[in-house]
Amino acid sequence: MNINNKNFFCSWSGGKDSCLSLYYALKNGGIPKRLLTMLIENGQRSRSHGLSLDLLNKQAELLNIPLSTKAATWDDYESIFIAALKDMKVDGIEVGVYGDIDLEGHRSWVNKVSQQANILVYHPLWQKPRREVLTEFIAAGFKATVIAVNEKQLGKEFLGVVIDEPLLKEFEKIGIDPAGENGEYHTVVTGGPIFKSDINYTLQEQILQSGYWFQDISLTQ
Repeated sequence: MNINNKNFFCSWSGGKDSCLSLYYALKNGGIPKRLLTMLIENGQRSRSHGLSLDLLNKQAELLNIPLSTKAATWDDYESIFIAALKDMKVDGIEVGVYGDIDLEGHRSWVNKVSQQANILVYHPLWQKPRREVLTEFIAAGFKATVIAVNEKQLGKEFLGVVIDEPLLKEFEKIGIDPAGENGEYHTVVTGGPIFKSDINYTLQEQILQSGYWFQDISLTQ
C-alpha cells in the first residue's frame, strides 16, 4: 500500500525488525504519530523482548515519536490490542506499521485485529529475503544488541553482542536463521539514522525465563 502522507503508528518491539519497518515507513512519506508497545501485566517491561519501560521511553524520545503502552496478559492481549487500535483510529491514525517478514500466522493476526479497528496495514519487510533484511539494517547504519536468546538454539554468550556481519555469519554457521524470525533471538536498537543520538547503556544481569535467556540493560548518561 501507499503510506505517503498518511498518519501511522508503528507496532514497536524496540528491536531490529520494528525499527527497520519504521525507517521504511518514514522514507516512503508516512507521518509518524505513535509507537505502540505491549507490556507484561505489571506494566514494567515489554512482553516480546523484556525491555524496561525506561529504555522504551528513551527510544521514543530519541525518535521524537510519542510512545503508547498497554499492559496485558496473554489471555486478554488481543482484546486490549484491538482497543488500542480503535483509540488510535479515533485520534486520526489511519495505518499500522508492522515488522513481520514472512510468518503468515503473524500477518493473518495483524490483518484480523486491524480490520476490527478499521485501520490499514503496512508491512514494508513482507517477503523480503530474511538475510537481506539484516543486511539492509546494518547498511543503513542502525545499531542493535542481542538481548534475548532461545536457550535451545543459542548460548547465553551471545547476550550483549552487537549485531554485525560477522555475527550473522556465525549464526548461519550454527544453523539458525540469521534474522531470528523464528524466535531464535531478539534485539534492542540503540541508534541509527532516525535517532537523534545513540543510547548509552550498561549490561546488567542475565535472567533465564520461559526458555529464554534475557540480558537486562540499564541506561547510562
